[in-house]
This record gives sequence, structure tokens and C-alpha cells, in this order.
Amino acid sequence: MKQEFYNLQIDTNGQRLYEFTTQTIEWIKKNKFKNGIINLSIQHTSASLIVQENADPDVQTDLVNYFNNLAPMNNKLYVHTTEGEDDMPAHIKSALTNNQISLSIKDKELLLGTWQGIYLFEHRIEKQKRKIIHHFIGE
Repeated sequence: MKQEFYNLQIDTNGQRLYEFTTQTIEWIKKNKFKNGIINLSIQHTSASLIVQENADPDVQTDLVNYFNNLAPMNNKLYVHTTEGEDDMPAHIKSALTNNQISLSIKDKELLLGTWQGIYLFEHRIEKQKRKIIHHFIGE
């Protein structure tokens, strides 16, 4: 049994989904992980992690639009407006999605479906530096 950690930084530029499946798979292969669990964790309260379709980019567009309609950028609706019109909506979106995802590794393969990818879901408008911690436990 072993544990390994990896910090992945993703520089974002606006509200959208940023896929990092390839970087995660490369880290798994580099470390020759066989079987185990990988936990992904984002250390931010205005961005989140999701597993989502990676074949049709319209899905990503629809997700961003849906969440923008669900938590509109209108400071008249919120008390917490310290960092601008996207501040509180970003926190709401993060609360409704995930800050951690756990995935299985079996026979050296990350177990994702055919059309699934791992994404950072950026909820802020301005450029950000986001950190995603990868924590592997297994063999």
C-alpha cells in the first residue's frame, strides 16, 4: 500500500470548464499505479470539480449558461459582494457542485466512462490560478 500526492495548477481565464483528464492519467502512468483510489480536491471556494461529457462542447456551454441563470450576477440579490458581481454567484455554484471527486484505478487504468472527462469548473470571470490536489491511495 502506498500514498502519493500531486499538485496540479490550472490557469483559468473566465467562466468555463477546463479539462485536466490527460494530466491526471499521465500522473497515474508515470507513477505506475496499479489499483486504488484517487481523490481530487480543489482548494478554492469559487471553482469546483466535475466529471462531465467530453465529446460535445455544447454540453459545457449549456452547463455554464444554466448555472449563470441559476445564480445570476446581480449584486442587488446578495449581501456578500466584496469581490464584484461574480463573487457570490461563484460561491453558490461551488456549493451546488463538488470540491472533491474520488475515482477508481483498476489494472493501471483510470475508471472513467467512454464520454467522461475530469474538469475544473471555473465560476469567476477574471483570470485565476487554481490548485487541484491529487491524492492516490493504493498499490
